[in-house]
Amino acid sequence: MKFATAPIRRLSSLGIGLAVGATALMGAPAAAAAAPPEGAYWHSRALMTTTHAWRFGSRSDPYSLVQRRVTDYWNAPDGRMWIGFRELGTLPRSAADKKAWRRDGSPSRWSESIDGKTVKLSTEPAKGSVTPVRNENSFRLAGQRLTYDEVQRLPADPDILKDWLKRAGKVSRVPDGAIDGWVTSSLPEILHSIPAPKEVRSAAYQALLTMPGVRAGGNAKDTLGRSGAAVVIDRTSKGKSGTSSAEIRLIVDTGTMVLLSRDQTVTHNGKTIAGKTHNETLVKVGWTNSQPAVPALP
Repeated sequence: MKFATAPIRRLSSLGIGLAVGATALMGAPAAAAAAPPEGAYWHSRALMTTTHAWRFGSRSDPYSLVQRRVTDYWNAPDGRMWIGFRELGTLPRSAADKKAWRRDGSPSRWSESIDGKTVKLSTEPAKGSVTPVRNENSFRLAGQRLTYDEVQRLPADPDILKDWLKRAGKVSRVPDGAIDGWVTSSLPEILHSIPAPKEVRSAAYQALLTMPGVRAGGNAKDTLGRSGAAVVIDRTSKGKSGTSSAEIRLIVDTGTMVLLSRDQTVTHNGKTIAGKTHNETLVKVGWTNSQPAVPALP
């Protein structure tokens, strides 16, 4: 999970309250009691596949590798958190890479890249681990610490939710020119990382489609064959060294309003940057009564 680097403060301490629906942030009376949790933990499991930044084999016959890992997150309603992590093994990226790997003797371990970079890669899965996050007692969104009840009372109106996130950005000292990017990055988190009500997740999805650089991408399927609606986020920046761009492609289950997958492709002057290009598939998102444990092999 990515956290903001700015100091984290409660919006309530700056007079920015949480309420339900269109009256949020407008000094409305207190909302009704939040719905109780539907399980012991809000749980998500993410499979990540990343093309390694460096190449292997020989200079005359190189090949690329992909690293695979699974990460589980559990949040209890009181905000306590556990993270499970397991490397699933490194494999050749494509059919052509697999042929070059075989010509290289089909190694099962790598300690050095072609360019002499030290690595520690293996085709075998690791044992994995599960660890409680120390001193964690809240849910985090847009640089803010929220209680379970505050998560339940996030605005369920797209425009008001965007306004809430913009105010959160100002609390976290995000520059005015970066606020839209901050909101765009925060909205997908509502679709999987916190136990927000379905109405709030729906508002986040609708709000995302109205942000600059975001467009609907039609119907799509994720790596597990699950169907959803694609949302494409395009970001381009120009500097002295040329043009850099990042395309983030989300697939959202619009029935349950949860994120199914997130692909990122980063290029510089039209060339793909391998180490920053990856696929993340959300295998599970929702409530569970199962205790935190080392992630099982897929």
